[in-house]
Amino acid sequence: MMLTAALTGFATAISLILAIGAQNAYVLRQGLLKSHVFPLALMCALSDAVLITAGVAGFGAVVALWPLLPAIMAALGAAFLIVYGALKLRAAWAGDYALTLSGQSAALWPTLLTGIAFTWLNPHVYLDTLGLIGAVSTKFTPTPQKVAFAVGACSASFTFFFALGYGARLLAPIMQSRRAWQILDALIALTMWTLAYSLIRALL
Repeated sequence: MMLTAALTGFATAISLILAIGAQNAYVLRQGLLKSHVFPLALMCALSDAVLITAGVAGFGAVVALWPLLPAIMAALGAAFLIVYGALKLRAAWAGDYALTLSGQSAALWPTLLTGIAFTWLNPHVYLDTLGLIGAVSTKFTPTPQKVAFAVGACSASFTFFFALGYGARLLAPIMQSRRAWQILDALIALTMWTLAYSLIRALL
């Protein structure tokens, strides 16, 4: 049962993480730039691990006690996504990718702070980790099985973010033109605004 719990945790987490979202798009972009990939992927994976552990431990009860929390997180997340999407669209419109094509990006701490915002201001992260993963974990009642489930789920997050960050460089050969980066940033902006729209609709 320990192996079953671990595999269930891995499969549950990877199926939720695979969906393209704001956080994944950001890690992909940094992977294409080959900039701060390790610390960014580590931060995303560790953040997921904290949330997954909390979900398995029963943090969902806190949300039940504070029903306004999802709405607050949704509002903050939507605002951040709208602003970031606008910045990416402006960059695509300007088309000034001299620094990007030379492999330069923001410094480490601004990169990590942006990644933290994408992670902790994203209500879907809480739904997936605290809600869905936490709910699935309830089928495993003995503590060792719950621990195995959480380890499996956390390992899925580590596997995904490092594979995404370092695997992105395989696309590097087709990202050597200004037009390619314009298209990518425009798609990222569209993704951000689509996610923001879905959050705003959920609030109404």
